[in-house]
Amino acid sequence: MAARRDPLHNPLALAVLAYLIERPMHPYELGKLLKERNAGRSIDYKHASLYMVVEQLTRAGYIAPQHTEREGQRPERTVYRPTESGTSRLHERMRELVSVPAKEYRQFEAALSLIVVLPPQDVADLLDRRQRALAEQIDQQRAFVHAADDVEPLFQIEYHYRIELLEAELRFVERFRDRIRADPAALGQFWQRLHAR
Repeated sequence: MAARRDPLHNPLALAVLAYLIERPMHPYELGKLLKERNAGRSIDYKHASLYMVVEQLTRAGYIAPQHTEREGQRPERTVYRPTESGTSRLHERMRELVSVPAKEYRQFEAALSLIVVLPPQDVADLLDRRQRALAEQIDQQRAFVHAADDVEPLFQIEYHYRIELLEAELRFVERFRDRIRADPAALGQFWQRLHAR
């Protein structure tokens, strides 16, 4: 039988456990908090998967039911709290994520590895479109940070990181596009020959 995967490799499970460090909560309350904090910008979050994650964290012994509560006609809700082993594992996993660079498979990187299938001029035109889209995303991120000036800077750090990544990609896209337009042959003869047929 295969070993069970640590649920804290799932960013949503990591967020749930981190939020429970703040205070015990039931899954519905966790869902509201994820939405309020725009967690979907950094974590692939679907409401239905939240309950599955809570179950996985419980099975792993990282969280435990604290009590159940009921408001009016609503069904009972189980309030969860982190366990000692859950808190310890959360800190360990966060240390790993912050200190050790991991290979992340990005769609654009995959597309670049296969770019030869498109004609050079098409690629340059597509990179123009990507450049405009990246510039819009950067403006949106900056506007969001500016609008949230009452939020402590630590709670905006992922937006600053995202802006830096977008700006780096924008610089790469502009240089690559300009290089294609200036002299596509400088990138090798194969690409030219493939599309000269």
